[in-house]
Amino acid sequence: MSEEKGKYSALETDQEMAQSPSMNDAPISYEEAVELPRAPPRKQTWRGAQIKDKSLWLECNCGPVKLKLNPVVSLLAIIVIVAFILWCVLAKDHAKASFDEAKTWITETFTWLYVGSQDIWAVIIIMIYFSKYGKLKLGQDDEKPEYNDGTWFAMLFACGVGVGLFFFGVAEPLWHYVGPNRYTKDKYMPDNELAQWAMNLTFFHWGIHGWIVYVMIGIVLGFLTFRKGMPMTMKSCFYPLIGDRIYGWMGDLIDIFSILTTLFGVCTSLGLGTMQVNKGLNYLNEDIEVSTQNQVIIIWAITLVATTSVITGVGVGIRRLSEICFGIGMVIMLMVLFLEDTWYILNLYCQSIGFYIQWLMQLGFHCDAFELSVQSYGVADRGRDFADTEGDGPSNWMNDWTIFYWGWWISWSPFVGMFIAKISRGRTIRQFINGTLTAPMIYTFLWLTIFGGAAIKTERIAARDGLCCPSWHDDIIGLEGNKLTAHIDGWSNTREGMPLCKSGDDAVACAQTSCEWETLLRAGVLETIDSEKIIGFINENQRWLGKYPASDDKSSARLSCMSSEEMWFATVSTYGDMGPFLCIVSLIGIILYFVTSSDSGSLVIDIMSANGDQDPPIPQRVFWALVEGATATALLVAGGSDSLRALQTASVAAGLPYTIILCFVSIAMWRALAMECGDLNPYGNDFAVSLVDPFASLQPKLWFGFLKNLFLAPVSLHSVLSTHKKGGVSQAIMAAICWVAWIVLIICEIVYIYNPDFKVQGIYALAWVFYLGFVTIVSVTRSTIRAHYSINGNPIEDFFAALFVYPCVMIQLENVHKEGGLAPMMPDNPNAADKYGVVKNEKADSYA
Repeated sequence: MSEEKGKYSALETDQEMAQSPSMNDAPISYEEAVELPRAPPRKQTWRGAQIKDKSLWLECNCGPVKLKLNPVVSLLAIIVIVAFILWCVLAKDHAKASFDEAKTWITETFTWLYVGSQDIWAVIIIMIYFSKYGKLKLGQDDEKPEYNDGTWFAMLFACGVGVGLFFFGVAEPLWHYVGPNRYTKDKYMPDNELAQWAMNLTFFHWGIHGWIVYVMIGIVLGFLTFRKGMPMTMKSCFYPLIGDRIYGWMGDLIDIFSILTTLFGVCTSLGLGTMQVNKGLNYLNEDIEVSTQNQVIIIWAITLVATTSVITGVGVGIRRLSEICFGIGMVIMLMVLFLEDTWYILNLYCQSIGFYIQWLMQLGFHCDAFELSVQSYGVADRGRDFADTEGDGPSNWMNDWTIFYWGWWISWSPFVGMFIAKISRGRTIRQFINGTLTAPMIYTFLWLTIFGGAAIKTERIAARDGLCCPSWHDDIIGLEGNKLTAHIDGWSNTREGMPLCKSGDDAVACAQTSCEWETLLRAGVLETIDSEKIIGFINENQRWLGKYPASDDKSSARLSCMSSEEMWFATVSTYGDMGPFLCIVSLIGIILYFVTSSDSGSLVIDIMSANGDQDPPIPQRVFWALVEGATATALLVAGGSDSLRALQTASVAAGLPYTIILCFVSIAMWRALAMECGDLNPYGNDFAVSLVDPFASLQPKLWFGFLKNLFLAPVSLHSVLSTHKKGGVSQAIMAAICWVAWIVLIICEIVYIYNPDFKVQGIYALAWVFYLGFVTIVSVTRSTIRAHYSINGNPIEDFFAALFVYPCVMIQLENVHKEGGLAPMMPDNPNAADKYGVVKNEKADSYA
């Protein structure tokens, strides 16, 4: 296959290979070559190979303004961003409802895919860690790490999760402790065990299953960029699978989608994060209002600092900011560790890690199957009267928590994975996994233990002290004088509800075990409403009726009554005189972590829009940094938190298609490492027509072949089987029967949808059984052909290829059968072919 016709990029092999003598001047077919007597070939690897970049570029040097970008990716990404933002702003309710429905549908339909894929990726990374692949470097063999371990960890941590731990570090363990889930529904579970499960669920969402997506993207991008010379952009991940086709529309589409998920993820975090900063400022000083105007000011303050940081680059701005904010986080964490009951925290840390390891397999595969199906009706008939009618847990828990987290981690994976790959040059894969998986988990678990454990303890102390969440709080605050008196006089008519004290109980004793004022009111002990007496009671007990359900000195607080943005500041405020100091330092840390996420995100987006150029022009960096700030501002001003949460839900929903993308990335990663170590021959035979060629190429012949096999696949299969396999005709007939039955039954199901009187409801089930029969025959045929021609692959790949793109599979099989369509797995290198004693049949170019 000539260089012009070849679908794989030119590959500069090592010197020994370049000097290898030709085995034969005249091309011979594969069948002839395999019969030639020869010594076993030296195991060939991918070592030393460098891959040429064939990306589309647009360069402009107009005085001080310099641009270097992919015009297709940049322009289309901007258009989609503008259109998407306009939708979220102008039709925020519709947008949010649409994304909520999509996310709910994803949970009900694809929870198994989210959960199962995370487990498979974790197994793959663990296998790589303990295999010889772990010794490979993300770079050349003689390269050293660009950053020291401390700086490297600070940057990857600040980019990946730093800001999220301020938001969820206190809130999530507490939500699991007091909120509805399958554990709180168990009325017989001891409270201490419930608290431990709250910690364990939090560990699960921030543990190996979350970090694994960053690790996988980081390994494959770091390896292909620094060792193979490929551009640092998401499309490069697919080179081991589809070769130079990444430089067409398919690669551009992957990069556009990655830019969108990165921008939307960073913008929603920026917008929602400013609300936490605003709440924190208001908590410290009530004169600072919680308002959109103040939040816009915060957004642009963060954006301007982030823009300055991204201009100076990774080695200066991003590096130093990451070191500073990581240091601030360490100060806060260690101070709370020593101010809190230190031995309680250390006990909890040790205990929680053991609990996490014990239940990791069960949680890692749990899909809430029963909760997402039918509620637990009939519990009374089974003698389980204590069970809630909702079942063992709320049906929306998986959607609100685990699927939200997995979608969020996955949607951030192109951003964080690419950034940590960029800063990891010169490290071995094993060192990379230690730094991006093991160390972050240990540190994150310690952070969650300190602040989550403190939050649960604070909640219990507040309950002991009688602090409560009065349901009538909003009815009282703001009422004065006669209005307040009139309101109290009306209480005697509105005291319905579940009493906290039974009739005849001692009201004072009851009040001491619960929320005093709420208890007295609901228990009906105030039969005679005395407005003056009650107003005096209110004035004396502002701690129950004030803005925050905290004691006067803030030494205890009922965190479960507060918003998630307030929980952090209320928790650190419980440490006496150090409380205000911790609040101020926390605000600084939160802002700086937002800055590092914003500048890292801007840089990654710019790199992707510039075909992986790791040092893009400054005007482009400024542009994308300002786009982030403008996007967050537009959403916040026009639609408030609803628009931001609509965009956040869209980002999480985008995790589904990206899950499929990451499944292919995991295969590409393994294939690249196997070729590098010689476990997979990079110059072995492959189908001359790739599975994606009918979509990636502009050749009418391939389009026609796809359409023909879409409707006449059994005919092509008969042609292949009749000559390649003994008894193939009978298999071809069986495949034809299955294929025709599938088509007929699907048509019947469609008729039923539009004509319910056509009584064939559920016939689709039988239709898909026949389809799987057809797919099985096609996949077995592909496996047989691969074995005959020594083509790399495995039966699992054959099955899924036949399942999803059987017309493309048939094109491959036809091409091999009729025209000898074989090609090297990687580049068409004559010396490599000679070394293996194989020269591709020229007919392989028939579809090229």
